[in-house]
Amino acid sequence: MTDVLRIAIAQCNTVVGDIAGNLERARAARASAAADGADVVVFSELFIAGYTPEDLVLKPVFQDACREAVEALAADTADGGPAVVIGTPWREGDDLYNAAAVLDGGEVTGVRHKVELPNYGVFDELRVFATGALPGPVDIRGVRVGVPICEDIWFEQVCECLAETGAELLVVPNGSPYWRRKADRRIEVAVARVVENGLPLVYVNQCGGQDELVFDGGSFALNADRSLAFQMPQFEEDVATFTWRRGPDGWRCDDGEVASLPDLDAANWQACVDGLRDYVDKNGFPGVVLGLSGGIDSAVCALMSVDALGADRVHCVMLPYTYTSDESLRDAADLAERLGVRYDVVPIHAPVDGFGEALAPLFDGRDRDTTEENLQSRARGTILMGISNKFGSMVVTTGNKSEVSVGYATLYGDMNGGFNPVKDLYKTELYRLARWRNGERSAGLKGPEGEVIPPNIITRAPSAELKADQTDQDSLPPYEVLDDILEALVEDDLGVAEIVARGHEADTVRRIEHLLYIAEYKRRQAAPGVKISRRNFGRDRRYPITNRFRDRG
Repeated sequence: MTDVLRIAIAQCNTVVGDIAGNLERARAARASAAADGADVVVFSELFIAGYTPEDLVLKPVFQDACREAVEALAADTADGGPAVVIGTPWREGDDLYNAAAVLDGGEVTGVRHKVELPNYGVFDELRVFATGALPGPVDIRGVRVGVPICEDIWFEQVCECLAETGAELLVVPNGSPYWRRKADRRIEVAVARVVENGLPLVYVNQCGGQDELVFDGGSFALNADRSLAFQMPQFEEDVATFTWRRGPDGWRCDDGEVASLPDLDAANWQACVDGLRDYVDKNGFPGVVLGLSGGIDSAVCALMSVDALGADRVHCVMLPYTYTSDESLRDAADLAERLGVRYDVVPIHAPVDGFGEALAPLFDGRDRDTTEENLQSRARGTILMGISNKFGSMVVTTGNKSEVSVGYATLYGDMNGGFNPVKDLYKTELYRLARWRNGERSAGLKGPEGEVIPPNIITRAPSAELKADQTDQDSLPPYEVLDDILEALVEDDLGVAEIVARGHEADTVRRIEHLLYIAEYKRRQAAPGVKISRRNFGRDRRYPITNRFRDRG
């Protein structure tokens, strides 16, 4: 029996489907842990496959490749270095499990299956995995360790079973994506399990972006008395080793450092930046291109792009037309100069006028309306996609959640693009984040310090500039009102009467609800973007396109 166990936490950024690359990441982390004198190194959920693998994990050849990688890593442990706990898909007979494999002495010494398979929001694990049986602990260097997997600690029964069958501490591999204040919620859940079972708990999370999800790391541990044993940073890859000692009251870690976690604005900004960076890099784009309008949305997206990739990989293009103001031209040029990016001006008069001439016989006798406005947006979208095709850079889409909610975005126009870092941020949040970033710059961001976004972009009235003297508030309520109604409808699923009781006019709430429903067909065709809220558009909120329901309460 040992009285000291040095546990290394591998908080890493994996790539879905890059089994060979993930194996090498595991080997590098294990080597680092060995240099620190670790007895065991713990990796996150489904590390070998990358998380989330979705239906890719159903391919038998993919399952076989994951198992071969785990067995190769197991063979490495014959060197006498650290044991390994690592997440992987694992087939037994006809059933496929979300599993954690324990590797030591050159072989796989134990496998535990996930019991609580999440089937809500962005998760649909019941679609691809079988439910595991209630587990007992595994032996790791003479210590009985319980290995519940992610969702297993959000309910009582798995940890309770592990405690009753002799576990001395709990080590939890996770694939827990970020959303606002998620770190606080994880701590609450972990504390509940520690209180119920009297066992210390080690929470291991991955970091990095995967499609619309961003994993924020923030691995931590609680002693049996609920005190924080250690806290690793959010949004940073790291391998750190912590010493646990057996005492009269069980296992305890007293030497762990406690990293400061970012505040809400810093965390939201970093999540958007990390999601964009990893989407671009993991999909092999050399850089990004985006249209600068002189407005807040494109300004924030341009700065996020530079923070993620560096100025040399960001190309900004102003696409002026008749209604583009001198103010917008000045603000866009000023922003591009502050960012240090390549900046081009490509007027769109010729393509827009050409569309108008081509359509004139069909439109004869009809008044100008949003059709002509949308032609401007679509001309811009086509030009940006042309630049993307020619040079290989991905188009960054810049529409915020307020606009996407009510359909104030043009299909095949400003909705064109490969990825949208602000897709899940309301307009009021964009303004707040712009002010925050002008005053703060977190470590690791590649953009310049100081006041990067010109103040006039933040203070001027927002406008699409698709017709003369246009502002967003010509057809929408003030964004403070709109965003509060939308958050109540989208995030909280409140009824009209409940939202009216918060102080909003009934006709306004009903109108916004109607706009929200009829814009579903646009959202189905939108670019992916970073999840920031509890309920983003897409896999979190799945509404029918054809839908006649309206709440008349």
